Amino acid sequence: MLTIPPKVTTRAFERLAEIGAAAQGKALRIAVEGGGCSGFQYEIDLDEPKEDDLVLSDQGETVVIDAVSLPFLADATIDFSEELIGARFVIENPNAASSCGCGTSFSM
Repeated sequence: MLTIPPKVTTRAFERLAEIGAAAQGKALRIAVEGGGCSGFQYEIDLDEPKEDDLVLSDQGETVVIDAVSLPFLADATIDFSEELIGARFVIENPNAASSCGCGTSFSM
């Protein structure tokens, strides 16, 4: 099965640079785990890259996705959003059939 890799927006890479992730030797890790109110949930954290990760880099910053999560994130867009209610990394996932209000839980 051919998987279209996720895309990371310029805004997301810029936010990583503001955080100073690369200076800490960290990357933004995007993972999908079972759970949440819709069946699956996104885990977003700063972590060290691992050998089997998909690595997406730009502006000296890195986003990594583990091999198990990759099929769930095919053709997704990883972005950074600043709204009145707060700022956060967001994932626009065309594979998600539905998602809950929190934005971190979804179903396939």
